[in-house]
Amino acid sequence: MMCVCDESVLRALLLLVSVCVSLAGAFSQSLDSDFTFTLPPGHKECFFQTMRKDASLEIEYQVLDGAGLDVDFYLSSPSGHVLVSDFRKSDGVHTVETEEGDYMFCFDNTFSTVSEKIIFFELILDNMDDGQDPEDWKEFVQGADLLDMKLEDIMDTINSVKARLGKSLQIQTVLRAFEARDRNLQESNYERVNVWSCTNVVLMVVVSCIQVYLLRSLFDDKRKTRS
Repeated sequence: MMCVCDESVLRALLLLVSVCVSLAGAFSQSLDSDFTFTLPPGHKECFFQTMRKDASLEIEYQVLDGAGLDVDFYLSSPSGHVLVSDFRKSDGVHTVETEEGDYMFCFDNTFSTVSEKIIFFELILDNMDDGQDPEDWKEFVQGADLLDMKLEDIMDTINSVKARLGKSLQIQTVLRAFEARDRNLQESNYERVNVWSCTNVVLMVVVSCIQVYLLRSLFDDKRKTRS
């Protein structure tokens, strides 16, 4: 009886350790990343992302500020072939199935000689595991039915929660980018409205002074009286 209890305790400890290791491995690697940078006029910025074979690369970008809210974008494969190209667009979303190597994506503002652009982009990488079998923990829990635990259901639930949390973070990041672009547009329109309002006020004052002067000149008697 004592041996059975010790064996059950040992299996329970192995189970807890393996689940903790699996959770640490599942949450330690982030497959989403985002970046915001300023692209000067007449310049081009390129970035590189190392990908595995049969993985998925999704790129979403937005021009947050700058005249025209547009930029040129293209994505190249490790062999140098241009996979995606956008011309003078304010935003875009592209997904490609990848091969082994470094992918290059560039933002081009060489067509503009005056205005700089503030650009936000986000990378979403799928199927970027390192080849380790995520089910290796099962070999440590043979006979775990004595504990009456459904480990597969637990792991499925945890993975589902992790995926939904990642999707929520992605949506929040995109919404923040839209909010920043809308705020920049509103501030720009606010400045334009103020400038034109001041200009109209000055013109109205000048026109009013001219009209008063003309009316007074019409009723001004310039004839000289003889004594």
